[in-house]
Amino acid sequence: MNSADITLPDELLPHDGRFGCGPSRIRPDAMEMLSGSADHFLGTSHRQAPVRFKVSEIRNGISELLSLPDGYEVLVGNGGTTAFWDIATFGLIDARSQHLSFGEFSSKFAKAAAAAPHLDEPQVITADPGDHPLPEAADGIDAYCLTHNETSTGVAMTPVRPSGADEDALVLVDATSAAGGLRFDASETDVYYFAPQKCLASDGGLWIAACSPRAIERIERIVAGDRWIPAFFDLGIALENSRKDQTYNTPALTTLFLAAEQIRWILENGGLEFAAGRCDASAATLYGWAESHEVATPFVTDPAKRSHVVGTIDLDETVDAALVAAALRSNGIVDTEPYRKLGRNQLRIAMFPAIDPEDVAALTQCIDHVIGQL
Repeated sequence: MNSADITLPDELLPHDGRFGCGPSRIRPDAMEMLSGSADHFLGTSHRQAPVRFKVSEIRNGISELLSLPDGYEVLVGNGGTTAFWDIATFGLIDARSQHLSFGEFSSKFAKAAAAAPHLDEPQVITADPGDHPLPEAADGIDAYCLTHNETSTGVAMTPVRPSGADEDALVLVDATSAAGGLRFDASETDVYYFAPQKCLASDGGLWIAACSPRAIERIERIVAGDRWIPAFFDLGIALENSRKDQTYNTPALTTLFLAAEQIRWILENGGLEFAAGRCDASAATLYGWAESHEVATPFVTDPAKRSHVVGTIDLDETVDAALVAAALRSNGIVDTEPYRKLGRNQLRIAMFPAIDPEDVAALTQCIDHVIGQL
């Protein structure tokens, strides 16, 4: 049967068919709030009170959401996480960094550091997709670069400061698909940075970084030195502007608004524990379904390393995952395809806080129906 010919019964369909890993599902009530504020927010100056208040709302909300220790500051800038990797090579790594590489995105920061001519060759510790390595304290390492959740493979790790690391070494954590959906101890990190198009249910083009006093000192010291830094990548400029509740250059106002709305929604419903609990419920459903299935298996074999925000499910060779995803898409259930470079016969399913756990349960029933038809 052609996958496009498969029609799913209405009673099986999820309420919302968006399961993409970024950009993620945006809650309809957030869109209604955006529409209602359009005439006095969109199209206004980012240097004036309405937009600066929104930046302040994000900065204060992130501090509360992540339970940041005293002295931590939230910086906001344009460009997203990809830009932040380059920013970090200019303004956070002194000389040599250590990187944990266990997927597409964790490897990119390592490549950025290796390409920077003013830095020493980084130390890179790798693990095969589906697993993750651990940081190792080493002499001369001034920045340990971790990834809270590897979006490409569905592997999560707990950010922990390496025992025995130099006292002034920083722990930099890419939390793009984790922030606001996975629990962690902020005191174990110095820079917890992310973009808002995943757990924060917004659009891209923005980076947010929760920085410890140690990280702020590093930023200020590097800026005061003789290292050439392009203004767009200058964390000193970002710090100065963030303290004024603004960004260096014009931000996407829609991204700011939707991120603030998602943060507010999470906080009003119980904070990070509420959001992580929704992700836990979705993960229990998805992995439980796959573990008991005849042709489906969780890609990440160690349950402790399975992400609760991005689930990767391998399908048996007798079932073409691409056809399953195509059939789902033709029925309005979108973005369940695997990460393109991983090259596996699998489905990749987002379980961010804005995605209703009941919709994840409905999705598993839809997948069963499609497999049966194929």
